[in-house]
Formats: sequence, structure tokens, C-alpha cells
Amino acid sequence: MSANYCRFLGVTESDATGAHVEMIIENTRMHIVAKTGKDEISDLQLVRGSYVVANRIPIFDNNEVVGAIGTVIFSDLEKWKKMNVHIKNLLTELNFYQQEWNKTNGVNYSLQDLVGRSVKILELKDRVLKLASGDISVLIRGESGTGKELIAHSIHQLSERSRKQFVKVNCGSIPEHLLESELFGYVEGAFTGAKKGGKMGKFKFADGGTIFLDEIGDMPDYMQVKLLRVLQEKEIEPVGALQSEKVDVRIITATNMPIEKMIELSEFREDLFYRINAAQLVLPPLRERREDLSILAYHFLKKITTRMGKRINLIDEDAMALINHYHWPGNIRELENAIEVAVHLSEGDTIDIHSLPSYLTTSHDNTENKPLKELMDDTEKSIIERELKKHHYDKLKVAEVLGIGKSSLYAKIKKYYISC
Repeated sequence: MSANYCRFLGVTESDATGAHVEMIIENTRMHIVAKTGKDEISDLQLVRGSYVVANRIPIFDNNEVVGAIGTVIFSDLEKWKKMNVHIKNLLTELNFYQQEWNKTNGVNYSLQDLVGRSVKILELKDRVLKLASGDISVLIRGESGTGKELIAHSIHQLSERSRKQFVKVNCGSIPEHLLESELFGYVEGAFTGAKKGGKMGKFKFADGGTIFLDEIGDMPDYMQVKLLRVLQEKEIEPVGALQSEKVDVRIITATNMPIEKMIELSEFREDLFYRINAAQLVLPPLRERREDLSILAYHFLKKITTRMGKRINLIDEDAMALINHYHWPGNIRELENAIEVAVHLSEGDTIDIHSLPSYLTTSHDNTENKPLKELMDDTEKSIIERELKKHHYDKLKVAEVLGIGKSSLYAKIKKYYISC
């Protein structure tokens, strides 16, 4: 490390020598490049409040990665400080306009929200980047809570359609008799109770953009036929209409169901499966990417404490060991809920084993057959009981602390039969 860069980092050469790169350089990815063997050129990196343009290049010896070399692009610290102010200003403006745009086009997540450094996650990100630019249909598969919707949002945001609408439809949550009109709309007078002037369907609203059909395995057979026509002919037919309408929509689907088995049982159309499965992305369950657990735990800790305004910045060794040992049947969604519970229950600035949901401390056998909803209900009840006791059963205060409305708190007290 050059003396100039040492001064920029505020360390001495003796401090840096022999230390792991993460201990010396903030937000570094040098160790990742040394592991993956993939170079990273002109990456914007935040170091000590300043942005530097970093290049990271793997070093090979007989086709084996033996290390990595990194450079940052600046010749004069004072000049760089002035440039950094300009970059920060541009990024602030960009972030503001991005947030405003996301409010209107339906996108809530980006690929940056897919947190992790495991090989499976890095490979998944790489596949998303490769598939995003085209118009190919993508089927996203994975267990509940693994982040399938996040991937769909990321594909749209990275595609040429990002300036158009992203529309999500949960095929399992819409009553079967309403699904056709929700997807394709209807014309005036199509049926009793139809709105005057008709209604635009989700596909028409997404014209030029992307439609995300979540839980595609729950789509009834007659709707599978109509969806196949949309994929083949690029047109929809509103309920009650006399003619079809052309639409230009990219279709992304997702499921946690065994589609191949459903095809064997004639519960899902094979021809539709081949249409939506032009490209497939598989999200690994959390138990198969355990090296990401601590990264995700701290990611959620920062996210939740920022939202709640609590000063908690550490998870102690025993608590982290428990997090690493648990099998996480609810995947990332369950982990985030568990960290939120711990933040609520923590008394100091550190999450310890007593802050975590009680079900994490029970044996594997006691939890593996218990539904996730039941586990989370138990945890929610314990939080409310603890906060009520802590605040001397002042319900207004407890509602404020928990960030929920007074009526919601009363409903939960009634639901869980809490004595107060």
C-alpha cells in the first residue's frame, strides 16, 4: 500500500501490513475478487466519507487465483476532495429522482437489495445481469421468503423497459372469477356491476413494461389458456370486447410449487410451462447460503434500527451462533422478522441471545414442524406482553413504541387474549 493511500485512509504502513483488507479499507471488495477471480473495473467505492474510483484485478499463477491488486484513481488528495463533493451532489440528486420515479412505476427493489457474498448469490446476480437486457420470459423459482419478487423488480429496473410500468399480480390472492377481468380488463356493460366506461386490465396498464405473475402455479386452467395466447399472439381480449388489443409486455413469473409434477398430474399446461420457462432463475434457501447469515443479520439490523431510531449496532457471539445454527424455514423473510423482534426486545446497544425470538432457542425438532405463522404469532404476542409490562400497561405508549396504531394494538391484544 502506498504511503499516499495510507495517509488517505488514516493508517500507518505498519498497521496495514499483515492485516485483513476488510480491517483497513472500508467497503473493500479485494478479498471477493481474490476469491472469485473476476475483475471489477471503475467501481465507485465510499471510503471515509469520500468516493473513489477503484479497480480490482485478480492475479493468476498457472490458471490459479493467488491474489488481487487494487488501484484507486486520484492523483492529488485536494483535487479529489473537490471532485468528491461534486460526485456526492450528483448522487444525492440521482437518488432523489430515482425514489420519485420508483413511486410512480411500481419498482421497490434493485439488485443491490440482494445481499450476500456466497457463490450462489454472486452467480445469481451475474445471471440476472445477463438476462435483464433482453425480452425473454423468466421463471423465478424458490421457497417462500427467498426474495423472488426482489429478483423480478431487479430484472425490470435493469432492462430497457425500466422507464415503463412494473406491475405485480399475485395469481393466488385474486378470486378465480375476478382474475380474467383483473388481468385483461373489461368493456362497459360486460357484466352486471361493470363500471361505466369499462376497466383497464393489468396487462394493458403494463404495456411497454413488465408484468410479474407471482404464484403462477395457482393460476386456474382456463386462465392458463388465455395467458398462452398472450405469449403467442402478443394480444389480449378484454371481457365483453368484440376484438383483441395488441400489447407489448415482458412476462416474469414466479412459483415455489413443483411445476413439473403438476404437469404430470395435468394441473399445469406443459405448453405454457415451456413459454414462461424460456430462462429460469433459482433462488437458494437460506440454509444453503449460511455464509451470508451474518451479513444479512447486520444488514437487517441497520435497516430496522435506522427506521426505528434505536442505537443497536452489535450482535454478540452467542446470538450470532444461534442465528447461524437455526435452519430458517421461512428464509430471508423470517430472518428479517427475527432481527426486528430482537431490536424491540433488546435492552441495551447489543442484541444478545435473550433478545432473539424464543423459538430460536428451542431444539430443531420442536420447531421444524411448526408453521412459520404460528411461530411469528407467538413472537408478536411475547413482544406486546413485554412492552405492556415495561410501560405499565400504557397502551398509547406501547402503540407508539411498536410503531402501530392504537386500534391495531387493541385488536392484537384481543387476538392473543393478553390480560391487561
